[in-house]
Amino acid sequence: MSASDILVTMTAPSSSPAPAGSPLSPSQRALADAVIDVERHVASTGWDAPTRVFALVSTQAALEAEPELATVLPPTTVEAALADPTHLTSVEQDDLPETDSLEDLLASIVWPETVTGAAVVVERSILPPSAEADIPDDPAAALAFLAEHPDRQDVRMAVGVLRDGASWCALRTRANDSDEDVATGLNLVPGLIAALRSTFL
Repeated sequence: MSASDILVTMTAPSSSPAPAGSPLSPSQRALADAVIDVERHVASTGWDAPTRVFALVSTQAALEAEPELATVLPPTTVEAALADPTHLTSVEQDDLPETDSLEDLLASIVWPETVTGAAVVVERSILPPSAEADIPDDPAAALAFLAEHPDRQDVRMAVGVLRDGASWCALRTRANDSDEDVATGLNLVPGLIAALRSTFL
């Protein structure tokens, strides 16, 4: 972790996934479902994990291009995709380049036209806004300050965007590590959303 990885502020999250009757477009709903699924998939592997990046592709288009995928995907996924053209499938990106920061990693990614959106899952330690002024300038001292601060929280952030700019976020804290306590919303981590959107520019 570098000093630039210390996230001090976030917008206020909701306490649960958006209800089915919420005013989300079909594509936004598909993105929200994909981000929640990706976060739960990563959560199943435990904490202290590296950054993970996923391409989000149209499940219908993928099935049309490669019909054999129907034998690989869960039957419920295939059924859902056939009924919903906005349905998304996540494809984890292996062999990510080694970079000095998450910003540099995202800046190195260029998606092909077949990719509808993207998601990134990253763990960070955060402090309340009131602690920002006390963070030392020296990177090593800043990390020590963060590690020892009594109000530190370890957070897993899953953020997804579509080519049209739609976004969705899911946040889980180590202190409340259950699917029921994952906070979700459109714009919970604005800086990470903007960085992920830039991969489509």
